[in-house]
Amino acid sequence: MAKWTAQHEAPEPLEGPIVGTVAGGTIIWFALFLLQLPFYGWFADRGMLWWVWTCAVGGVLGLIGLWYVRGRDAALKRHAAELAARNEDTPAGPSPQAG
Repeated sequence: MAKWTAQHEAPEPLEGPIVGTVAGGTIIWFALFLLQLPFYGWFADRGMLWWVWTCAVGGVLGLIGLWYVRGRDAALKRHAAELAARNEDTPAGPSPQAG
């Protein structure tokens, strides 16, 4: 069998408010964890404590993700600033040719 290859170029990835999205998700996970704490005994009696701890782990992983996306966002902004500075240094006219 031959390996399948794409016939067209992949689209550019969508960029959006990634830091805000991850922060919102992290807040939701921690809120769900806090809302379930008063019912800890109810979850324990039914063998469903994993619900509580899943929310806690989701919040912790969200904090790690928040650290990661903030660093990525800062790196993208630095790169864009470097490109802008490099473009400002380049003359706008045609380049001189030796002849």
